[in-house]
Amino acid sequence: MSIVSAVSMVSIASIALGMALGSVGVDPPASKRMADGKEWTTTNLNVDSVPSSCYDDADANCRRYGRLYTWEAAQRGCRALGERWRLPTEQEWHDLGTRYGGLMEEAKDGGHATFAALLIGGSSGFDAMLGGNRNGDDGSYARLEAHGFYWTATETTPGHAWFYNFGRGGGALNRHRDIDTRTAASVRCIRD
Repeated sequence: MSIVSAVSMVSIASIALGMALGSVGVDPPASKRMADGKEWTTTNLNVDSVPSSCYDDADANCRRYGRLYTWEAAQRGCRALGERWRLPTEQEWHDLGTRYGGLMEEAKDGGHATFAALLIGGSSGFDAMLGGNRNGDDGSYARLEAHGFYWTATETTPGHAWFYNFGRGGGALNRHRDIDTRTAASVRCIRD
């Protein structure tokens, strides 16, 4: 092996390790300062972080909906965007929803205004997608174009965390606690 080949292999390995640990930035997706004063990505994360996948293992779904991430991979994926990017907390998701009308269980309209404002094409420019999920037990995919599930950084118990759900059937934004962190869901990232 030539010296050039050895140096190239070391460089590639260093970059891969840095991305896995979240220390090497990649081009961040589009972002916008939302009504809560925080900068949010306005497209679903599409950084190859293990374990993550494209819905139905189809690259076209990654291009359209972004990747689906386990909870730990979601955190690594946001950090890979560069300095100060991270997975938003449950409180930050709640604050965002409140700024646009409130969550299903709190709003007078059942969260419909929030759903409409934050969904793709809505008035906020947040452009949430209904990217479905991947089951952590059997790896099956479900709910594409019916639900957009988004991880938060907030654990409820070891192995479980909060996530937010844009549900087409109810036309509302709601939240769920105690979701198995092996489940793969969509991700938005935030920075202060």
